[in-house]
Amino acid sequence: MNRAIRIGAIVVGALILILLIVPFLVDVNAFRPKLESELSTSLGRQVKVGNLSLSIFSGSVKADNISIADDPAFSKDPFVTAKSLKVAVEVMPLIFSKTLHVTGFTLDEPQIALLSGPNGTWNFSSLGGSSAKTAQTGAAPAGVFSVDKLNVEDGRVLVGDVNSTIKPHAYDKVKLEVTNFSLTSQFPFSLTADAPGGGDVTLKGKCGPINAGNTSATPLDASLKIRDLDLAASGFVQPSTGIQGKANVDATLQSNGQQAKSGGTLKVDKWKLAEKGSPSPKPLDVKYATDYNLKSDSGTLTQGDVSVGKAAAHLTGTFQTQGQTTALNMKMNAANMPVDELEAALPAVGVVLPSGSKLQGGSISADLAIAGPTDRLVITGPVRLSNSKLAGFDMGSKLSAISALSGKSTGGKDTTIQNLSANVRAAPEGTQANDINLTIPALGVVTGAGTISPSGALNFRMNANLSGGVGGGAIQKAGLGGQGSSVPFSIQGTTSDPKFVPDVGAMAGSAISQAVQGKLGGTKAGNPAGAVGGLFGKKKK
Repeated sequence: MNRAIRIGAIVVGALILILLIVPFLVDVNAFRPKLESELSTSLGRQVKVGNLSLSIFSGSVKADNISIADDPAFSKDPFVTAKSLKVAVEVMPLIFSKTLHVTGFTLDEPQIALLSGPNGTWNFSSLGGSSAKTAQTGAAPAGVFSVDKLNVEDGRVLVGDVNSTIKPHAYDKVKLEVTNFSLTSQFPFSLTADAPGGGDVTLKGKCGPINAGNTSATPLDASLKIRDLDLAASGFVQPSTGIQGKANVDATLQSNGQQAKSGGTLKVDKWKLAEKGSPSPKPLDVKYATDYNLKSDSGTLTQGDVSVGKAAAHLTGTFQTQGQTTALNMKMNAANMPVDELEAALPAVGVVLPSGSKLQGGSISADLAIAGPTDRLVITGPVRLSNSKLAGFDMGSKLSAISALSGKSTGGKDTTIQNLSANVRAAPEGTQANDINLTIPALGVVTGAGTISPSGALNFRMNANLSGGVGGGAIQKAGLGGQGSSVPFSIQGTTSDPKFVPDVGAMAGSAISQAVQGKLGGTKAGNPAGAVGGLFGKKKK
């Protein structure tokens, strides 16, 4: 028994010794030219491989300092560099016949530079082109066309524009797993990465066969999950747009190499769409579907259901990508959105109410056109607010000078709004509001137009038609008529602190005009001075 144990121990020891000696007997560096040649042929790029070492235990050859050249039309720097490349090989053919049978690749700590060109192509578009063409024509393969496994461990991917001065966006801890890789058939894959500025990305599905001459047009069928993506830091939107938020995406992607379809849901927390806006406490939910033309870099949003709580809007239209810029041509229809659902989100879209006030009750409707580059959008169309209340804003006190002239008072600490409609144009240079029609039951109908500067400065010229129950005001004392009195005024100051200023010059001009026409009560035609004097409390002559 002891003899058998000793013999077994000797055999095991001999095997271990052989395994330790074999790597020194097999000069794997002799295979480096063959490995570089096969990789270069398969990828269509020059591949350089450093020192090779053999591990019998793992059945792999390790290569140090890997580099893959970029498309010369994009960069002279390497497309890929890696700390090491592990090549899984069949050990027995390597030892006994000194032939290299590759079964898999693992890139360790690679850095990959993805660059887009001005015509929408990418620097990886030509990757593997010659090999794919050879394989698709049925000719004998000149290189490595299939491997059991292809992995990337702890990688870093830089995404940028070849002509841009903006620093490329970096995705770290990239892990890619591909099984049954082939240039001529579909293969499964799984990709995970940490996104720039935080968040993580997971893409799983099937890809292939590799498109000959344009790798970026390779068919794809995959699911996409994004968690806690910082929109501003990720590079998905330009900083000048003012768009911010943490996004979560669950979507599907299908591409035949020419047309791509995507659909799913998007939820954004702490979002804002205006440069000087403030984040919304309520999330933004979007259910979307798009068709995208890969050749023209243009697409159509066929479904865009946008909601904040129970307030819903519908967005459709087209978009066109040109380098780092995306231009939109879309329509948004929002009918009878509950004010109470939207009120907290208004600052996120750049709407600033008077300090200490808030909208309560009623509904908002809009029918808007959205056009232009995403960082210079122009939004136009009618907006309507119905049956609402501006709580905490005493219109009576703000209009005290006008009330003194008219004898009217809105009363209370709130302002009831029966109707507010306007045609709005919002652009980077400011906001214009035309055809304003505001009905305040306690005051009357206010009409006019004006502008809001990017800093929030107001410049409006308005006219208050003070109807019903008018009496005792300076206008009436001046003989400017009873019901239906019209008071011109301006709104100055800022959106958070508006100032209501009577337009005395316009009122005086109106008084003179009416005096000339002999329409001033108690005033003889042709004596406008008496009417103007009465307007300011002087005795009539």
